[in-house]
Amino acid sequence: MKYTLLHPPTFSVEAIADALTAEQVAAVEVTMPGELRPRGMPTALVLDSESLDRFPPGDLRRFVDEGGAVIAIGAPDERDLSDRVQEKLVSAYLPQPYGERQLLVALRSAYREALARTDASRARHEAANRTRELNELTRIGMALSTERDLNTLLEMILFQARRLTNADAASLYLVEEPEDGEKCLRFKLSQNYSRPEIPLVEFTIPFNRASIAGYVASTGEPLVIEDAYELPEDGEYGFNRSIDEKYGYRTKSMLTIPMTDHKGEVIGVLQLINRKRDFETKLTVPEAFGREITTFSGRTVELVASLAGQAAVSIENSQLYQSIEQLFEGFVKAAVTAIEQRDPTTYGHSGRVASKTVALAETVDRAGDGQYKHVSFTRQDLREIRYAGLLHDFGKVGVREQVLVKAKKLYATDLALLRQRFAFIRRTTERDFHEQRAQYLEEHGSNGYEDFCRTLRQSHEQRLAELDEFMKLVLESNEPTVLPEGSFEELLHYAEEYYEDFEGNEQPYLTGDEIRFLTIRKGSLDEQERLEIESHVSHTYQFLLQIPWTKELQNIPYIAYGHHEKLNGSGYPRKIAGVEIPIQTRMMTISDIFDALTASDRPYKRAVPLPRALDIMDEEVKGGMLDGELFRLFTEAKVFDQTDGD
Repeated sequence: MKYTLLHPPTFSVEAIADALTAEQVAAVEVTMPGELRPRGMPTALVLDSESLDRFPPGDLRRFVDEGGAVIAIGAPDERDLSDRVQEKLVSAYLPQPYGERQLLVALRSAYREALARTDASRARHEAANRTRELNELTRIGMALSTERDLNTLLEMILFQARRLTNADAASLYLVEEPEDGEKCLRFKLSQNYSRPEIPLVEFTIPFNRASIAGYVASTGEPLVIEDAYELPEDGEYGFNRSIDEKYGYRTKSMLTIPMTDHKGEVIGVLQLINRKRDFETKLTVPEAFGREITTFSGRTVELVASLAGQAAVSIENSQLYQSIEQLFEGFVKAAVTAIEQRDPTTYGHSGRVASKTVALAETVDRAGDGQYKHVSFTRQDLREIRYAGLLHDFGKVGVREQVLVKAKKLYATDLALLRQRFAFIRRTTERDFHEQRAQYLEEHGSNGYEDFCRTLRQSHEQRLAELDEFMKLVLESNEPTVLPEGSFEELLHYAEEYYEDFEGNEQPYLTGDEIRFLTIRKGSLDEQERLEIESHVSHTYQFLLQIPWTKELQNIPYIAYGHHEKLNGSGYPRKIAGVEIPIQTRMMTISDIFDALTASDRPYKRAVPLPRALDIMDEEVKGGMLDGELFRLFTEAKVFDQTDGD
């Protein structure tokens, strides 16, 4: 075994050179306290009385703790150094004068102590490394377990694997099993610290032993390669150098680890490339690939295998979470489809409201000034807002279909009955005209018939014109209006006109219900029908409460519940006001009203032009019904141009 002797410049080793040679000791001169470091082998430090004061006790303590030993040489006739050196830091003390044999005994004693301390230091260092590695794996595992986005998770896995092993590059493959194809490996992600410009191009390779990744996936065993360019020609797997040649890289050491799930099935492959002596070193010149790259050790295999196991569980959880999200996404879309099938006239409304509300939320999130400059929305918040927007009208499934799709003031069956009544009255008028002519001829003959007939015809034509005017007025009054306007006195006049039915009873031209519907001043619904339509909000809320939402989506029922509330308390169904209405709901209200005004697919009203729609909404802002700051952001960012719907 080799030994090292450290000594200050004042100590002369010539007198004991033979003894040092006999002990295979390499003497090294130490000039500064900072140079006190064990040299990877049993190391002793000789301090004479002249140099003793140059080395502070703290430096000596660190040297001893790291595995060194100290030999103190006193001045002539000096027997006690306790006043200058802590006794426990000194392995051997030589008073002067001393002989060669005494020095050798002191050296051997010091080296035995240094050797013991070195072994202990190595054990402590190894234990500290293992503890650090375990802590690091625990920290990484916690980070992986909380990340749900698959792409972010894969990036994290590659970076942490590279950092644990000082790898310069890494790749990750995921197993795919197409329903109509064979199992394969998809090259999903790569990182290269020295060549970040290498683009990521996804591709698939066969799930067999022809490639390194395929071999590991097939066997389920780790594979360590010292040099990828020196693989046996008759081996099962080979290495493709095309990327290296294109970008001036040199793949050398490799570690490829399978990632297995809780059932022991391989779900992916983690591949680390070019383990470096220093993680931060960039391999920029050809010489660096030979100088800086080392082989992946057995310990790195253990570490990466542990990380790969954690990664596999995290990937599996992420994929499961994505599957659940896709399942829920399908449920939401099915719910929207159910709404729109019951009310085809509002097809696309839910998607448009959701898109505009999310766009407004993103605008609020970016706002650098104004009332909401400190408000921000996370990705999960936006997802919650989107689902609330898509489902805000789901309660319409609890509203009678004839009310839900009522396009005119009168129901189609009622209008058909009124048309039949009009036809009956008109035919009765025709019958009366012909009966009066026949009766005149029967009673008076042809004497004066032409004058009578002329007068009768004029009266008859006037009567038919009045009936046609009546029907025209009914059809005009049957059209819904966007704003309260018009007068119904002329229509009410016909409620006092009567005709004789088949049984000879007098009946009004218009029934009480018909008059009630036709005189609706706004829209096409009477008060009872309007309340029934408004009940869809409560139906929506009760329906959404039945869903076991996750923590990130738990506010969906409450966001959707208030989309018809107004800031001044004039909305419905709860008539809440101000801060009681969440900001997410206020944004949805703006999007909902805008889409209702401008939608071109409503058969019961014409689309309101954009400027007019914004003017109407501005009036509601001034009336204290809508949030003025949100409406300002809505208009300035032109959120109304958002056309994407689901």
